[in-house]
Amino acid sequence: MQYWWVNQNQTYKHEVGGGYMWSPKTNSDGGKNQFYINMTLVESGDVVYSFCDTYIKAVGIVTNKAISSSKPTEFGSSGSNWNDDGWFVETNFIELDSPIKPSQHMDLLLPTLPPKYSPLQANGNGNQVYLANVPDDMAHVLNNLLGKQVENIVEEVQVPQEEEQEREELKLFQRQDIPETEKQQLIKARRGQGLFRSRVGMLEKSCRITGVNKKAHLRASHIKPWSKSTDSEKLDGNNGLLLSPHIDHLFDKGYISFTNDGTLLISSKLDQHIMHMWKIQPDINVGKFNVNQAHYLEFHRNNIFLK
Repeated sequence: MQYWWVNQNQTYKHEVGGGYMWSPKTNSDGGKNQFYINMTLVESGDVVYSFCDTYIKAVGIVTNKAISSSKPTEFGSSGSNWNDDGWFVETNFIELDSPIKPSQHMDLLLPTLPPKYSPLQANGNGNQVYLANVPDDMAHVLNNLLGKQVENIVEEVQVPQEEEQEREELKLFQRQDIPETEKQQLIKARRGQGLFRSRVGMLEKSCRITGVNKKAHLRASHIKPWSKSTDSEKLDGNNGLLLSPHIDHLFDKGYISFTNDGTLLISSKLDQHIMHMWKIQPDINVGKFNVNQAHYLEFHRNNIFLK
């Protein structure tokens, strides 16, 4: 995980509200700019401190790498001197309940400022930068000043794992120790299809929470994630549940889990309004799981479920 500082005085409401960062690729004269180059260095899961009007007002989690994009039309006259060709980085911003003013904490921050490309001046005023890298020791101080707000946002925002899983698929395709037919079944298992889905369907007849039993409307979801499973676990029917799509989302992201006897576990991170809108009964028992399913559920509770 890397930490970044973005100055959004002119575009805060558009970028924070829209869930993105945008910068031109070069200066108006075509020259290179490290603060724009930094847009190409961010990775999914990185943390971004949003600085506006002398306060850190929001914190974002990067959810995708930079892509080329023209300047957002909603900017209007803001940045009228910026080149239209730029970088777009999808970032899930959450506004802070308790913003901080860095200039009021320079006794702590000054020793941590990077010697080059610093987002702050020694007096606490912001430098003329867009996206600046934040050293780990500076991030540590900022996180302490913000209390648990950053930690809570990191836990709340779920970063898509598609890139990681696609890398795992590529590794699998390159293996020479298993036949092509098995490779295909393992790939299909990631998508809840093929042999894995058939094996899950032999054990699970419906979504345990919604009761939907039309399999065309259910997803075969791994209990222990595909990317963390061995070859045999990827295809093991005991390592799967048939779930309605919205229940699959909650289970996959760790917002719910189950005890071995079928008691529904609900994460403290899940908005109770979601439970009400989706008509999920918090005290439901979905029925006992077999001993092999229980083995996988233990992994889910210990490693995926958000306590």
